[in-house]
Amino acid sequence: MTHPRYDFDFAVAGGGPAGSSAAISLGQRGHSVVLFERDTFPRFHIGESLLSTANDAFATLGVAKRIEAASFPEKWGARLFTHDGQSGRYVDFTDVREVTRPQTYQVCRQEFDRILMERAREVGVNVREACNVTACEFTPDAAALDVASRVDGATCHLRVRAVIDATGRGGLLARKFNLRTEEPRLANIAIFSHYTNVPRLGGARPDDIPLIARSDAGWFWLIPISKEFTSVGVVLPKDLYRSLAKDSPEETLNSAICDTAIVAELMREARREWPVRVEKDFSYSASAYAGHRWILAGDAGSFLDPVFSTGVSIAMESGIEAAAELHRALARNDFSAASFAGFSRHQRKRFQRFRRFVVGFYTPAFRDVFFSPQPPTLIFRSVVTVLAGKWNASLWTRFLNHVFFSMVWMQKHFNLTRPVFRRDRDAGYPIETPSKDPVARGA
Repeated sequence: MTHPRYDFDFAVAGGGPAGSSAAISLGQRGHSVVLFERDTFPRFHIGESLLSTANDAFATLGVAKRIEAASFPEKWGARLFTHDGQSGRYVDFTDVREVTRPQTYQVCRQEFDRILMERAREVGVNVREACNVTACEFTPDAAALDVASRVDGATCHLRVRAVIDATGRGGLLARKFNLRTEEPRLANIAIFSHYTNVPRLGGARPDDIPLIARSDAGWFWLIPISKEFTSVGVVLPKDLYRSLAKDSPEETLNSAICDTAIVAELMREARREWPVRVEKDFSYSASAYAGHRWILAGDAGSFLDPVFSTGVSIAMESGIEAAAELHRALARNDFSAASFAGFSRHQRKRFQRFRRFVVGFYTPAFRDVFFSPQPPTLIFRSVVTVLAGKWNASLWTRFLNHVFFSMVWMQKHFNLTRPVFRRDRDAGYPIETPSKDPVARGA
């Protein structure tokens, strides 16, 4: 009997947090792994704020001490500000009892991603930068990849047992198999850049995120990513963006800053150090997260609006989970789509748990309750538990989350707390279609 020949056990397409985490986890288990990254590190990337659960991933990947030594700004939560400056309340991760360690980080992605990729090399992964996976085909006993060098155009063809697609929004396999499902209620646009001379928060936690809600459906982030630099961006639903857009991204961002007084004051002495960038339509999911000899990890599978900073933490988790799934598949010698059904269900459930909060955020009733100066302590702690990354929290926490969304429903009809945010048509909130949106209504 002739046994199939493989160049490596597994291939990983994409070297961001999902791909590097997957490759590290496979390498730690003794598998031969090749990782293809289309860019050359270091490279710019958005997604600079982590959740508390990222600490578990750091421990699993063996990088906890290196992340700590990198002196990234410490994040203990966020400070919530309303457009009128009347609320400056904390989202405090130390209130959460279901995470290993509450304190996490704001990171410069160039350095953060480099640490993960170097760890991949350390555990024996064959890392190839400036290499683009141009095609991927699947036979009963192998996955076949075509790869092109972006330096000299040289191409190669190789066979592996299975592939992890971590190509982010590019979605190598999601697009090949037409798996991507857009999120029309989260059709938002982010406009952002990096600045110096942005003041930090006062008090013991200066490097937490100021999350500032506009009076309409938009909001600002101000993320300290180093001692000097702050990432500043505004997110606007598409219809609102169209009504506010100027002749250039720079003008649109400046205008958005100027027409929100609290942000204008914080940015009064700021100096922009990078070009203004724009990201559009960045929320989506997948109809399947795995199939015959392939698995999606991180943004290649799904991504949510950045309001609650889920991107990098989910990417690492899903990369680690994808590696564990392929390790089990090799032990069973079963790489069938059916064998990965549980993995797909797990990824979908996590996406839906976070999605409920993100979709809710783009309603005025949710904002009224979420930004309330004195929310019910026990109920809000349950909300913060999820926002710290513990999506699979205890049954009690999930019940209290349902109570929170009941309060949001009541706010919409009865005003449990003072209405703060605009309700008019021009405020730009996505049109609600609850009958077609079982996740948003809590099903």
